[in-house]
Amino acid sequence: MAMVNSYTGFMPTPDRTSLDAIVEAARDLLEHDGLAGVTMNAVAHRVGVRAPSLYKRVESRDRLIQLVAEATLTDLNSRLGVEQSVAEIANIFRAFGLERPAAFQLVLTPAAGTPVADASYRIASTEAILHSAGQLAGEEFALEAARTVVAWSTGFITMELNGSFQLGGDVDRAWEFGVARIVEALAARPV
Repeated sequence: MAMVNSYTGFMPTPDRTSLDAIVEAARDLLEHDGLAGVTMNAVAHRVGVRAPSLYKRVESRDRLIQLVAEATLTDLNSRLGVEQSVAEIANIFRAFGLERPAAFQLVLTPAAGTPVADASYRIASTEAILHSAGQLAGEEFALEAARTVVAWSTGFITMELNGSFQLGGDVDRAWEFGVARIVEALAARPV
């Protein structure tokens, strides 16, 4: 028997959609329509329910954006391993950014006031790069080395996504050059 409420008349049963389906719909909308396009109405339409029904699974748009950020970090983490080199991690990072540019920017360069992933997701996302950077630069410099790689990679990828490389030349070659120089610099441990 369908339930009736004052917002919509008839409400679908709670099993009509899942939290995973809602988050995946929001991730797809993010890539196609940007962060502004991730609305409760748009997600509801995508999963085939009315917007008020989403609130059974997600209490607000901010929480939905946070869940998208967490799913993005989980996806990225599944591609990374602690036995990969710094260069391999940087290349995976770039491939991910080019594949899911809006999600990449959501988790790496969120605008002020944008909901972010819970700290546990952010910390887990650093495990591979901290390990590899420590192997390369020494454990005492692991954090500094990891930050250097992530900062340079994020800047390069963001510029690439925004079409900021306008002087010609081969962007892939520039990436390879930069990764090689950073790896070389990190391996030359400070005295």
